[in-house]
Amino acid sequence: MPLRLSVLDQSPIRKGGTPAEAVRDTLELAQLCDRLGYTRYWLGEHHSSEALAGSTPEVLITRVAGLTERMKIGSGGVMLPHYSALKVAETFRMLGALYPNRVDLGVGRAPDSDPLTAWALQRDKRQAAPDDFPDQLTELLAYIRDGLPAQHRLARTADLPPAHERPTPWLLGSSPQSGVWAAELGLPYAFADFIGPGGAATARRYVDSFVPSRALERPQVIVAVWALCAPSDEEADRLASSSRMAFAHFLSGHPTQVPPVDEAVTFLRANAHLLPSIIQRRRAIVGSPTLIRERVEAVAEEYGADEVMIVTITHAHDARVRSYELLAETFGLAMDEAAGVARV
Repeated sequence: MPLRLSVLDQSPIRKGGTPAEAVRDTLELAQLCDRLGYTRYWLGEHHSSEALAGSTPEVLITRVAGLTERMKIGSGGVMLPHYSALKVAETFRMLGALYPNRVDLGVGRAPDSDPLTAWALQRDKRQAAPDDFPDQLTELLAYIRDGLPAQHRLARTADLPPAHERPTPWLLGSSPQSGVWAAELGLPYAFADFIGPGGAATARRYVDSFVPSRALERPQVIVAVWALCAPSDEEADRLASSSRMAFAHFLSGHPTQVPPVDEAVTFLRANAHLLPSIIQRRRAIVGSPTLIRERVEAVAEEYGADEVMIVTITHAHDARVRSYELLAETFGLAMDEAAGVARV
């Protein structure tokens, strides 16, 4: 089976730009990727971030799904500990009714925020309660997939409309525990290699211990990687400087918007000692189309995945657009006629 490509869009905010511009860039890129033949388009959830504008994937899903026709549209992901499982289920059941068979509900456990913001999101739901993510996940799946036993005190809530179109649940993770939960619950699993590289063993354990569910008979793995493609290796490496500088600031506890390339190149030259840490913490696949294809396919083989989700952050929106165009061309995605030929 040909390798499928998908997109994880975090709506990056470039230096000198605004969050509103970042969202508009997301809408433009989603429409292009739909025409280029990408399989799915997931939208991230990040709170109180100077660098990433995507705080409410459920809102963006509505707009992106309305502007596209072919791709599955979903969350990458909803950070479930912040919310009521019932509210998340109702929101995504409504999205499923609006866009039948096109909505993915990717859920994760990480806060994707600082501790104060996490407290602000959760304070009315549970004051200092213990971590109950497994219970929340089980409850959420009951609402959108399995149903609740008739004697369960919440059984009535699982049948609230709209119930005829339900989203496809995915579990997202970057640690071994997430793979354990996904296998036990018979869920498709997406591993964030761009957050925690080296998760192939976790993916293999998920496959080996997978328990079939009513909705999924066989394990399904997506690996999400950070990649940037340009006509030449040299140009790709230069464009990647912006993300590397932004990541260096993130690691130092001082996050920043995505800087221009020239500023980033100067910063990295002056702080060359930071590069080993950046490379160690984040696997970045950077280069020309031939090199990118070889390395992306290698990561897919490493994880036993038949789908790779690409995260790309650049300062210039045109460079990000061009990267996804080149990837679509080199992997031979099924473009529609409106997409035209990828620019080189």
